[in-house]
Amino acid sequence: MLIPFSVKNCFQLLCNHKVPAAGFKNTTKGGLMLQSISNDVYQNLAVEDWIHDHVNLEGKPILFFWKNSPCVVIGRHQNPWQECNLNLLREEGIKLARRRSGGGTVYHDMGNINLTFFTTKKKYDRMENLKLIVRALNAVQPQLDVQVTKRFDLLLDGQFKISGTASKIGRTTAYHHCTLLCSTDGTSLSSSLKSPYQGIKSNATTSIPSLVKNLLEKDPTLTCEVLMNAIATEYAAYHQIENHINLINPTDETLFPGINSKAKELQTWEWIYGKTPKFSINTTLNVLHEQSHLEIKVFIDIKNGRIEICNIEAPDHWLPLEICDKLNSSFIGSKFCPTETIMLTNILLRTCPENQELHSKWNILCEKIKGIM
Repeated sequence: MLIPFSVKNCFQLLCNHKVPAAGFKNTTKGGLMLQSISNDVYQNLAVEDWIHDHVNLEGKPILFFWKNSPCVVIGRHQNPWQECNLNLLREEGIKLARRRSGGGTVYHDMGNINLTFFTTKKKYDRMENLKLIVRALNAVQPQLDVQVTKRFDLLLDGQFKISGTASKIGRTTAYHHCTLLCSTDGTSLSSSLKSPYQGIKSNATTSIPSLVKNLLEKDPTLTCEVLMNAIATEYAAYHQIENHINLINPTDETLFPGINSKAKELQTWEWIYGKTPKFSINTTLNVLHEQSHLEIKVFIDIKNGRIEICNIEAPDHWLPLEICDKLNSSFIGSKFCPTETIMLTNILLRTCPENQELHSKWNILCEKIKGIM
């Protein structure tokens, strides 16, 4: 059952969460279920941060349901250039987000349910949470063969991944979040999570590709609404609480003071790209010249998302050495992103001789470099 989360009720519930369980007159087991009315990934990730940072979860666990418009979410210690097709994401308007938990990269859309289980650090138990989801699925469709793996994934029919897991463990609180594939666009998922970039060397956490399947493909009655209600029912029974999902607005500062600054930070280039572990690119670009292909060698070191070392080598007869040297030196310290590359190369182009052929080659090279960003 869905009920609006009023300001008064929210403050009462959240304030109650800030005192030890022993302070309550009611000694029965407590808990809370929330659902976001927003489909914005940054706003929903900010809710996770806010609850983790501000709520005392002693004796009062929280289950948070949320869904996002199309986006790709990478783990805290991942490299987006390794994990997804950034050019495609830009073209399709698919958002990229970096969460604060570890783990691998996932694709979200409105056919995917996200669940976050908040508990104290002592009560943190991923296996118990996933078993709860399995019980809920079997309550709706007893014939479903869903198993929890050692990696805390959920497998359908022993081979198709329908859920992936990640978590964050703080000093006193923790959360475990997972996905649940209901009716996700499989084509978009596959193309978005296929990196076209070559020659990357990095120590960042890498995702493990898996075969996936939507639960709706298995049974057309397993809609997102049916699945969320089933999980809520199971969660309420397990924690002996009322079966009410409270609707929240993650942009409401009266409910969550300071939450919009958290969402804003999650959208910054410095967080999404700048937090990428140091990496290098060593690759070769091919350009067509007089009916043959020329090789341009590229070596770039990137730290905190910015170019630290840049060495682009083009054949002298195609592009003068001094032009390449200018390009290399101008890139040092700049963001490893197409927007900044366009700006820098346009500025440099104005310093070059008025030569149409030279300008044409320069533009070809710049387009190639943008293609690896």
